[in-house]
Amino acid sequence: MVVVIMEGFAWLIHKYIMHGFMWHWHESHHTPRKGIFEKNDLFSLFFGSISAISIILGDFKNQEWLFWVGIGVAVYGVFYFLFHDVLVHQRIRFRFKTQNRYLKRIIQAHHTHHKVHVKKGAEAFGFLYAPKKYEDLNK
Repeated sequence: MVVVIMEGFAWLIHKYIMHGFMWHWHESHHTPRKGIFEKNDLFSLFFGSISAISIILGDFKNQEWLFWVGIGVAVYGVFYFLFHDVLVHQRIRFRFKTQNRYLKRIIQAHHTHHKVHVKKGAEAFGFLYAPKKYEDLNK
């Protein structure tokens, strides 16, 4: 359940924080990368820390719900990494071709998002969900 909730949470963070007051970190993701890392990777460290702290505190304080929230955030982070960094941006290079309509739609939506290289004016802020309108762009 937390993994599903995280998609909505991530959409809000991406649109209003990353393309808002934290643009100075996220901007590095909308420009050509110089090296292995980009400033935008700091978001992964931040959310990974929140996940780890939730897991540790949830277990240590016997707060099962907090433990499972941390696990859900971590699982979402793995899906995000595989989709966003590996499939779309190919930060780990490998040949990937799919006929899967869902994967084609979310990849196309993310490419549409990256057509805008400035703070305002982008669309498609989701990571694991994209409206069907992006499916039509693959034809």
